[in-house]
Amino acid sequence: MTPEREPVALPLLDDDRAALRADCGNCSGLCCVALTFSKSSDFPVNKDAGKPCGNLAEDFRCGIHRDLRDKGYRGCTVFDCFGAGQRVSQGTFEGRDWRRDPATARQMFEVFPLMRQIHELLWYLTEALTHPQTRPIAADLERVLAETERLAQGSPDAVAGTDVAAHRQVVNLLLLRTSELVRAEHRGQGGAKGGKGGKGGRGGKKRDRRGADLIGARLKGADLKGVDLRGAYLIGADLRDADLRAADLIGVDFRDADLRGADLTGALFLTQSQVNAAKGDERTKLPDALRRPGHWSQD
Repeated sequence: MTPEREPVALPLLDDDRAALRADCGNCSGLCCVALTFSKSSDFPVNKDAGKPCGNLAEDFRCGIHRDLRDKGYRGCTVFDCFGAGQRVSQGTFEGRDWRRDPATARQMFEVFPLMRQIHELLWYLTEALTHPQTRPIAADLERVLAETERLAQGSPDAVAGTDVAAHRQVVNLLLLRTSELVRAEHRGQGGAKGGKGGKGGRGGKKRDRRGADLIGARLKGADLKGVDLRGAYLIGADLRDADLRAADLIGVDFRDADLRGADLTGALFLTQSQVNAAKGDERTKLPDALRRPGHWSQD
């Protein structure tokens, strides 16, 4: 990584992540075949990797798409492939699909989860470049973004042979630096208010809660602006009306967390999958790149 330098005049970067959003119409139902799931609160049955889901239609559409949650397939409504499905189907395998070309099936199912990881890294890197505070490391972010895109454009053999874990370590160093730069202005401002695991000294320095166990925490109205919550467990937490602006949310487990009225404007590294797993309402403020889940109005 190059040393920090004085900010330079850079063109405004658009937050263009359209290619990193799932386009099921251009995918051969890979998430419904390549992945495994186990009978649980998220799925009503067991399914082995490489076996098509019983609800997958001949046109690769889900036969119960509108009723997934009612029929126990909650896990499907939470999953997001970051656009890896259409990349593998239309790019890596050039429009071939596992039904018409069974010889490709095994490799296609192997490549898909790796491509999803690569696309997730593309999502984070693209977001990092949208924050003006990252100008000092913009050259490094652009270089690693280009390297990651080259991995995604590889042949089936190349993608299958990619050491994604090693590349993730390189990316993570830049994401950590991004987090530090963006959150710097919020350090030392007040303290988190709330119950379990969330109370901090008023007027004092905010506590970072990286990897913290905040399952079921009472954090209604908590000031978590700019807090490092990387990898925290917020399953079932009460975050109603909480301020999560500029908080680092990479890897946070938001399953059944109550985000009604919460402000996640500018939250760092939040994904659609995390949002889908939580509860929210029309008052919940999300980053512009994310969509309000349809089930929020039904919960």
